[in-house]
Amino acid sequence: MSRERHKEKTDKSCMVTASIHPTDEYQCSGDVETDFPGLCALLDIKDIPTVITRQPAPSTTETEGGKQELKHNIYSNLFQIYTGWKVDEQIARVIQKMCPSLSNCHRFVLVCLVRCWQAGLTDRMVVSLMDTVSRCSNLRAVTLEGNHLPERSYHLLLSEDSALTHVSLRNNRMGDEGAQLIGSALSTTRSANKNLLSLNLAFNSIGDAGATHIAQGLRFNRGLLVLSLCNNHIGDSGAAHLAAILGEFALTHEEVVERRKMLLERTHSVSAAISNTHSSLKLILILNIKVSHQKLIQVTWLCCMCIRVGNRITTKSLPLFLTSLEMQGEGGGLLRLCLQRNRFPPDCEYFVKITEQMTLRDPLKQNS
Repeated sequence: MSRERHKEKTDKSCMVTASIHPTDEYQCSGDVETDFPGLCALLDIKDIPTVITRQPAPSTTETEGGKQELKHNIYSNLFQIYTGWKVDEQIARVIQKMCPSLSNCHRFVLVCLVRCWQAGLTDRMVVSLMDTVSRCSNLRAVTLEGNHLPERSYHLLLSEDSALTHVSLRNNRMGDEGAQLIGSALSTTRSANKNLLSLNLAFNSIGDAGATHIAQGLRFNRGLLVLSLCNNHIGDSGAAHLAAILGEFALTHEEVVERRKMLLERTHSVSAAISNTHSSLKLILILNIKVSHQKLIQVTWLCCMCIRVGNRITTKSLPLFLTSLEMQGEGGGLLRLCLQRNRFPPDCEYFVKITEQMTLRDPLKQNS
């Protein structure tokens, strides 16, 4: 009996030891140039990539006496994975361990960017990256470019609870299948990403079907301001759907039904929250919810859409873009619409009219 207990005890201790990873007890200081090689050494990584941290140049402000005052901006490390790095599971573990410490370091205000260019990431690593993002309260921008993922897991970066504001997914060959997942992540009738401000989907072999899915995802998205679809395979069919969401558009029957379901759920939640409130006030609140959600017309919040260079848009879809812009009227939401170098002549009548309208709206051209 004693031998069996001793063996059982030994097996348990071995299991506990095996579950403890060499990096688990390492306390990150928030200094990338120290923590990164330190963690790599613990994992016995032979060729440790060089890490470069970068801070913005100090700015100069003018005081009341007219003197120039040098002001140092306090920002975080700009942590980047450059071309040539091949991120395997061990490097991914190091990054996952290190990023939360940067977020919590009081010396830094913002952990602004994680950039992965042709880093050989896998779908599994992207899932781990999302776990890291969720634990980094100040991480706002991720660049994941030149990394083809068989399962097209890029949409995980755009989940409803993601805090990322800027995501670049250029040159990942995601195709229409990946674009469909991206569109669903941007919004559905039941959920929407609320934090993403800019999304770059250039060089991704996205065709008309993919553009249609992206347009569908923009119908209920109220956060995205900048979208780039340059150098894809979008023709007139996909362009027509993108043009439609730039103007006013009516909800479909299915969308109205889902909105009413959400209205009913919200009404019940309001009723429960104010169950002890005066009945007349309760009725007013519920009526207000009903009125505000019975609108059948929606308008996208996009400020900049870029579909220029390398796509397949002809003169056929240009009138649709012009009509949507005219719907917006003066002071409309879209400030820049880039359609240059598609399959129509630059002196095309509709393109000239679009250019004239956008010149009046573009704040950069107004100030030049």
